[in-house]
Amino acid sequence: MKNIILLLVSVSLMTSCIETTTNNNNKIIEKESIIGYDISDEGEKRDLEAGSIENITLWDNYIKAHNDRDFDVIRSLDSDTFKARGPQGQFIEGIDTHIEFLSQWFDQNSPKWKIKYAIANDVRTKDGELRQWVTAGHDMTLTVDGKEVNLYQVIDALISDGKVQEFYVHERVKGENE
Repeated sequence: MKNIILLLVSVSLMTSCIETTTNNNNKIIEKESIIGYDISDEGEKRDLEAGSIENITLWDNYIKAHNDRDFDVIRSLDSDTFKARGPQGQFIEGIDTHIEFLSQWFDQNSPKWKIKYAIANDVRTKDGELRQWVTAGHDMTLTVDGKEVNLYQVIDALISDGKVQEFYVHERVKGENE
């Protein structure tokens, strides 16, 4: 009985992001749910489709590793072509450079993240390349000169082959009443 319920839930989840329509010949056509759009650097408007929950799980694990200061896990989840762009124009390229940056930053600022939301989405380039993104909002606390600073971050992370390939950090200082 448990297996039947599990199967029904799985099928339900798989089909919940599929939209069915009929064409002029009354033939059923299935397509992924479109959740928005993306504009390429060339100005091309592309559909954003609901992405994989597995990518959100990967992001959860990545943030947990940062909070735990687990450099081995961070290193294992970074792609060989890793890049990160920080909110003040920082550019980090490569796994070793990332770990070195984090080691110094953790020592100086003791950052802690709390994920507030995460959204997985997929987009195809005009060449057919699938790009899988996670956009996540975080509450973040830094300790600077012994004083807590509360921030809000939104991070867009490109996931490729189960690894974090690239991400962009956008942040602001939270107001006193937040």
